[in-house]
Amino acid sequence: MRVNAERLWQMLMDMAKIGATSKGGNTRLALTDEDISGRALLIEWAKQINLSIHYDEVGNLILRRSGQDHTALPIVMGSHLDTQPKGGRFDGIYGVLAGMEVLQRLEEQNIVTAHPLELVVWMNEEGARFTPAMMGSAAFAGVLPKQQVYDTTDKNGISVYSELVRTGQLGDYPLARPFQAYYEAHIEQGPVLETNRISIGVVTGGQAILWLDVETQGKAAHAGTTPMNMRKDTMVGTAEMIVAVEKCILEKFPQGLVTFGEMQVANSSRNTIPGQIQWTIDLRHPDDAALKVMEVETRAILSRLAMERDLDVQVSQHWLSPATYFDTTCVATVQAAVNSLGYSNQPIVSGAGHDAINIAKHCPTTMIFIPCIDGLSHNEAEDIYMQDAAQGADVLLNAILNYDAQSATKLAQQNTATIE
Repeated sequence: MRVNAERLWQMLMDMAKIGATSKGGNTRLALTDEDISGRALLIEWAKQINLSIHYDEVGNLILRRSGQDHTALPIVMGSHLDTQPKGGRFDGIYGVLAGMEVLQRLEEQNIVTAHPLELVVWMNEEGARFTPAMMGSAAFAGVLPKQQVYDTTDKNGISVYSELVRTGQLGDYPLARPFQAYYEAHIEQGPVLETNRISIGVVTGGQAILWLDVETQGKAAHAGTTPMNMRKDTMVGTAEMIVAVEKCILEKFPQGLVTFGEMQVANSSRNTIPGQIQWTIDLRHPDDAALKVMEVETRAILSRLAMERDLDVQVSQHWLSPATYFDTTCVATVQAAVNSLGYSNQPIVSGAGHDAINIAKHCPTTMIFIPCIDGLSHNEAEDIYMQDAAQGADVLLNAILNYDAQSATKLAQQNTATIE
């Protein structure tokens, strides 16, 4: 069975109009009016196929389709609708709308699954307005305490809780509700599938991610009156640290990744030697043990260079997401779907964080990747082809049906054994 490619693409284009940017991207930060407008459009489509609409205690939106067995746990699809500032039209959004297309296709074919099916829009996946990222799924899975989520504020001091109340997204569905399984379709956000001319990435897990907060402290001074050999130049020291850490990762960790994404210079001025800089390090690796070694070596480099330049450096862990291995049964249902559809495919490990990484701690989970053009993501130029979007949704649809059939058979066998 295949989805309606044109309908899916039209939904993607309609959603992209909300929070559209001048260069073809989107800005819908979590729990802003634009984010709520995106959710409202999705709810309009949900009502057309009689899905029930719910919110949980941290504002995750749940759209539910009943199954034949009212006692069975739901098979869940999901992703997010919030974006980066001037982000892309497909990161997260594709997974939500692929799930909506699956539900629409089942409805028009009058197919009722044994299990209920749910489509979840996770709150604040991007972490662009409120940190950390993947907040709604983390709270659901018990990775973040609910009160911590409520108390988190954006740069303007506005809390998550106050925005949940203001926007009407605060619900009473409990966190940690049991799921039968969870599937998330997503653009790859990298160049591997496109480079290899592969249609579908069968995702086997996600790499470990570590965020570090760094503060380097030197001495602010006049740019024109302080001799070079008498400076405690925080900017030059920080730049040297960045180059040294990158060099270490390149030389010692072939599968490792390092990114320096944020920097704040205190009291910055063109003619003042910076005295304090706060900056970030993002370390990633498919293996937890290797990531730990990366962290140790990074901290050692920072300490050594700070000492050499007579600077102070403080490093703290902001967030850690261990490596994740997806459920083999769920992965097998995706592989079976790809094989039956005849699409080219390869196994792949996710390099980015996703809600599926949190939900894998809660229930059997997997993901499906499709290519994105030039590997671009978190960018207004982020793009995909309509055919790839449809093929990924085809795989999602058939994987869900595969899992539902397998689970229903097991349940029937268990019921028969109980009766006997």
